[in-house]
Amino acid sequence: MLVKVFGSAVFGVEATTITVEVNIDKGIGYHLVGLPDNAIKESSYRIAAALKNNGYTMPGKKITINMAPADLRKEGSAYDLTLTIGILVASQQIQATDIDKYIIMGELSLDGSLQPIRGALPIAIKAKEEGFKGFFLPKQNVKEAAIVAGLEVYGVENVQEVIDFLEEKGNLEPTTIDTRAEFYKDLDFPEFDFSDVKGQESIKRCMEIAAAGGHNIILIGPPGAGKTMLAKRLPSILPPMTLREALETTKIHSVAGKLKEVGLMNQRPFRSPHHTISNVALVGGGSYPQPGEISMAHNGVLFLDELPEFKRDVLEVMRQPLEDREVTISRAKFTVTYPSSFMLVASMNPSPSGFFNDPDSPQTSSPHEMQRYLSKISGPLLDRIDIHIEVTPVPFEKLSDDHKAESSVDIRKRVTAAREIQSGRFELMENIHYNAQMNTKHIREYCALDDVSKQLLKTAMERLNLSARAYDRILKVARTIADLDAAPTVISSHIAEAIQYRSLDRDGWLG
Repeated sequence: MLVKVFGSAVFGVEATTITVEVNIDKGIGYHLVGLPDNAIKESSYRIAAALKNNGYTMPGKKITINMAPADLRKEGSAYDLTLTIGILVASQQIQATDIDKYIIMGELSLDGSLQPIRGALPIAIKAKEEGFKGFFLPKQNVKEAAIVAGLEVYGVENVQEVIDFLEEKGNLEPTTIDTRAEFYKDLDFPEFDFSDVKGQESIKRCMEIAAAGGHNIILIGPPGAGKTMLAKRLPSILPPMTLREALETTKIHSVAGKLKEVGLMNQRPFRSPHHTISNVALVGGGSYPQPGEISMAHNGVLFLDELPEFKRDVLEVMRQPLEDREVTISRAKFTVTYPSSFMLVASMNPSPSGFFNDPDSPQTSSPHEMQRYLSKISGPLLDRIDIHIEVTPVPFEKLSDDHKAESSVDIRKRVTAAREIQSGRFELMENIHYNAQMNTKHIREYCALDDVSKQLLKTAMERLNLSARAYDRILKVARTIADLDAAPTVISSHIAEAIQYRSLDRDGWLG
């Protein structure tokens, strides 16, 4: 008897429906075709044990299973449940008439219970698009899949629950989630708040500008100055994610298997990889490409602490995704693209010892050591960072002050107002939502300067020997400062403030 059941494969952040054809005939053997990987080939042992432990048998006949389209590589153990149901129906151990209306996915344990899978959200979105009635999957993944309205999503704990439902013996209720309620909860209670930070008013101003325009930022200062503390609080002042951004971000984390019984992500991600990270772990890849840290930080913040400690080739692979806001991973037979629109926040010490030019420090670094340390960061990468700011240690008077600083929620209101101005400006443009995403054409249009501002910028360009890319960065930052002031045009004071935030371009910036 021939039976068709349906599963799904995830490539990049999109899913493709897989038709699993199970044919049972005279003879003996188990033949699995359609480019399965080793995890799928090993499924026969898990299926046989799970069937025996639940009162069913593996048919002692010739079982041929084809996973179509046959030229598409299938990977992972998530097809166990699909194959099991197909074998049971094809061997007539169970009766299921509506089996073609459901996507069935799940990894089997030997006792028939189910283990979580990756990519439940993209699979549910594809199932809805293709008109399937429902989706069976492990209970641990049900919240992420239930975000998709118009699809019956059943979270099951073991294979017997699926069998009982298909035979109309059991009563499974589909999981429903109020997406909007899930989306708006806990927005006003950030884990890290700017009210905890004493002093550092100029740095907070920088962070506010970076958040308002989505600009990349680097913090330079000695150990203990508060660089990491400030960076961790940046997500708390970013505008709340839109529903579209939340779905994009949740999709990527779903594909990477990082959701852990969470529905829709409503907090912007904050990723802080260690400096020993490899190229592939940072940008994504592998023989079966997986999203890297830059994609996991999509719509959020990627924090690189101690930037010069990262291997130079690791930082260089980030240059192109910083410009394109997506990363394309190519293999001989296929190509996948992951979105990677993130805010880069980097921190570094001014010298190997961390106390360059500090008269109170016993540790000093020679000019040669300094040069070698700073040369780990390439000029083109620094050019892609809009704001450079020096962080100085907080004096005791500020640390011991009982005055409560401004909270993240208050700062976020100003940032959100500036972002709304930008949203209105770019509403007719598909891939541009805030100032940092502007290209040269938009900069010429929206950052027009009067004669005073032009002269000021010309003088700065000549004195600091700035590149053309740095020129564009200054204009973008100046446009953001103008938006925070709700000013229709960029004026000289906005340009002057933006020029201050190019510390690393200045000769003797550490002096």
